[in-house]
Amino acid sequence: MSMTLSPPVLGDLLPATRLRDVALVVGGATTVALVGQISVPLPFTPVPLTLGTFAALAVGASLGPVRATLSLGLFLVAGIIGAPVFAGWGSGWEAASFGYALGYLPAAALAGWLAARGADRSVWRAAAMYAAAGAVIYLFGVPWLMVALGVGLPEAIALGVLPFLVGDALKAAAVALLLPGTWRLLGSRAGSDDPADPAPRRSIPT
Repeated sequence: MSMTLSPPVLGDLLPATRLRDVALVVGGATTVALVGQISVPLPFTPVPLTLGTFAALAVGASLGPVRATLSLGLFLVAGIIGAPVFAGWGSGWEAASFGYALGYLPAAALAGWLAARGADRSVWRAAAMYAAAGAVIYLFGVPWLMVALGVGLPEAIALGVLPFLVGDALKAAAVALLLPGTWRLLGSRAGSDDPADPAPRRSIPT
């Protein structure tokens, strides 16, 4: 006999089938592509202010590491081969901001990995998850920006990091409220009175 605890991530609340996983992967890629179109070009930098980062990390946390990797991989491949899925309905890898889109994949995978370990169940853990995963995007975006523009690290940070820190803080706050709030709303914490309790969530033999 075993005691079944609640699913690791939000995507696991749906019945476990191959169709579910395919739908989540494709739906996640589509969500990132569409939400990423909510963007504001900034006149002093080639990197737009976009909600794509928010979408990528929220999708990653909701799908878990494997499905997040597949979903953002699909998003990237689609954009590289010419589908207009990047911010501003862009495609290809020549843009100076492409490194940020490239960073979506490992960042979403990290968010999914952390969420599967309970980081999406409390406000502070979710905020820390967003900060850690968001930093991964900069680790890819800033070096790409340096090469594309032929600038040094200080200028790349001034163009590709500093203008976005306030927005990142707001998006981290949104994720920190959205994910734990969704768990509480669904009341999916089986075996616990607190649906946001980040305790391990696997079948335990008894």
